Amino acid sequence: MTAPPDDCLARNEWLCAEYLSTRREILLDAVLQHLQLTVVSVLLGLVLAVPLAVAARRRRGAAGPVLGVTTVLYTIPSLAMFSLLLPVYGLSAWLVIAGLVLYSLTLLVRNILAGLRAVPEETRQAARGMGYGPVRLLLAVELPLALPAAMAGLRIATVSAVSLVTIGAIVGYGGLGNLIYTGMNTYFKAQVLTASVLCVVIAVAADLLLLGLQRALTPWMREARA
Repeated sequence: MTAPPDDCLARNEWLCAEYLSTRREILLDAVLQHLQLTVVSVLLGLVLAVPLAVAARRRRGAAGPVLGVTTVLYTIPSLAMFSLLLPVYGLSAWLVIAGLVLYSLTLLVRNILAGLRAVPEETRQAARGMGYGPVRLLLAVELPLALPAAMAGLRIATVSAVSLVTIGAIVGYGGLGNLIYTGMNTYFKAQVLTASVLCVVIAVAADLLLLGLQRALTPWMREARA
């Protein structure tokens, strides 16, 4: 009988320290690409979501169309979304980023709008009585008070983006999804498990980081709970 190989890679085991040591650079590149795609898409989504939510809050009749369109975008399957965006962006990282931005709008716009709507009207009236104009009222009063709801949406959108980035593997820009995709095609157990675990770690770390940022930006919430 032939003795089994003493290398966990040769035995194709799920848990394999040898994989981590020999594929360190590949894993690092995949993690960096995953983080880059996630951060850029969420930040761009936030830049678009804030004015959309403000417009939906201030203009009569705007909330329905804004929420309706963003909801429809969220229901489009990811493969169909990438196919629709392909003529515009081609097979590039921007194809994945654009898709993630559109998906994030539903979560971000809804939560920011909910936060703006929760600002007491008497608070707005008091600020106007102190001479606050529309821009100053928005920046100094409304957005700070809407932060808890907005940050909740940002946390959900970020975790969702970490997950959806992996689908970008179909166009070669999926971060850790590239490793999962190739690992599944070749039944490379250690690669599939390692990349999947790293995705979970990134999602949990991002959520905790944003939770800490939320608590730092909303000290009055801690005082209210105390």
